[in-house]
Amino acid sequence: MSLFRKKSLSSLLATAADSEKGLKRTLGATNLVALGIGAIIGAGLFVRTAAAAGQAAGPGVTISFIVAAVGCAFAGLCYAEFAAMIPIAGSAYAYSYVTMGELIAWIIGWALIMEYALGAATVSIAWSEYLNKLLGGQIPYEWSHSPFESYTDASGVLHQGILNAPALIILLLLTLLLIKGTQESAMVNAIIVFIKVAIVLIFIAVGWQFINPANHTPYLIPEGTPAFTDQAGKVIADYSGVFKHGWGGVLGGAAIVFFAFIGFDAVSTAAQEAKNPARDMPIGILGSLAVCTILYILFGHVLTGVAPWTDFVDPVKGREASVAYAISEYMHGYEWLSTAVTVAILAGFSSVILVMLMGQSRIFYTMSNDGLIPKAFGDLHPKFKTPYKANWILFVFVGLFAAFVPGHVAGDLTSFGTLFAFVLVSAGVWLMRRSDPATKRPFRTPWVPFVPIMGVLICSAMIFALDAQTLKVAMLWMVLGLVVYFLYGKKYSKLNATGHTPGEILPKKSDFEG
Repeated sequence: MSLFRKKSLSSLLATAADSEKGLKRTLGATNLVALGIGAIIGAGLFVRTAAAAGQAAGPGVTISFIVAAVGCAFAGLCYAEFAAMIPIAGSAYAYSYVTMGELIAWIIGWALIMEYALGAATVSIAWSEYLNKLLGGQIPYEWSHSPFESYTDASGVLHQGILNAPALIILLLLTLLLIKGTQESAMVNAIIVFIKVAIVLIFIAVGWQFINPANHTPYLIPEGTPAFTDQAGKVIADYSGVFKHGWGGVLGGAAIVFFAFIGFDAVSTAAQEAKNPARDMPIGILGSLAVCTILYILFGHVLTGVAPWTDFVDPVKGREASVAYAISEYMHGYEWLSTAVTVAILAGFSSVILVMLMGQSRIFYTMSNDGLIPKAFGDLHPKFKTPYKANWILFVFVGLFAAFVPGHVAGDLTSFGTLFAFVLVSAGVWLMRRSDPATKRPFRTPWVPFVPIMGVLICSAMIFALDAQTLKVAMLWMVLGLVVYFLYGKKYSKLNATGHTPGEILPKKSDFEG
């Protein structure tokens, strides 16, 4: 049995057309754009911006956003072609199955767990941080941080985390909402998106007048900047690496803030629930990416102008809940905005978690239908037509990470999974143009092969800019995935029986026109 056997395009199109047995088609173009914005504007903007500035890029984080956005634009154009051509749940996993074969599809499906599941965990941890900020620090450190985190306060008292309880609570509530239905989830998401975009615009408009030009000088972290230590002398930020200062730091910052852009490809996981995927998927993917890129650059410029980037390294100052800190500390007279921003951020984080959980459950649904993971992941609720068992399994998995793993670790692993998916989707468009040039494409990526090649190169560069520890853990995760595939997925794949997906129909002439 070939490890690179492919699932035919005709079988995928037949599955997508069978609305009686599958997911409900309830989402329009507006829903999809809101879905993308809902996933994009969240922890990436409100947490990773400050993290990238403090750890690698300084005020040059705005350039980091541009670098990340360019990589996303190339990958986004490739996603748009696939999502319009193959309107099925599964995103990059489904596309890879058609273009590069089962083993590559499995690898990308396994990597997507890092993107969506760990993405949801990362944002739920950030949600916990901002809830505690809103409550004035009432939640004890021990019950809002992982056991791998510790903090020595100004009095010299060591606080050791136990588990992150608030993160678990928000994951449970959103899992219940997702099980109830996609349309209900989309409505809640749309309301939240309106609120948080409004607050982002207010922060940019008000904060602009508080920009201190001195905070933007120098614009990049200088070489030779000393490491930053906490109260106990523990090093929490080191700027000696090539990707930790100067223009290398800009690329390192791009790898960190890349987490902020994972939302637009989450739109593609909802392709099987779009009313008119051929028209609406490119609008949802590229529209949400364009809107958020502009907001990110403006937001990063204002945030690093209002507060010095060094404040975002210090746990006593703005390392956690950085936006609320910058407002309360430097934007005097607008303390009310700090509370409003915190509430909006909590709502915004909720929508990001919602979309991430939905995206991962749809990928599980598709992999289960292909036989690569157990059937339970593909079971639909008899009334709500949602993959409810996958949602519950996902809650347990994500909950363990959210409760017991530090946020920055999960966030960097999420960036790896996202970038890896972007590389393979970009390569897949080029490969399919060569292998199936006559296939009907409602949306065509321009300038092939230039756009796919640039998507591969830029996203690969950002992978290598991630820290060594993240890359080691990611490699171990991928090795574990290969073990699971050879012990289970390869054995139970539905391509085993005939080399084709059961129920596959012969291609119709219309499938290959255009």
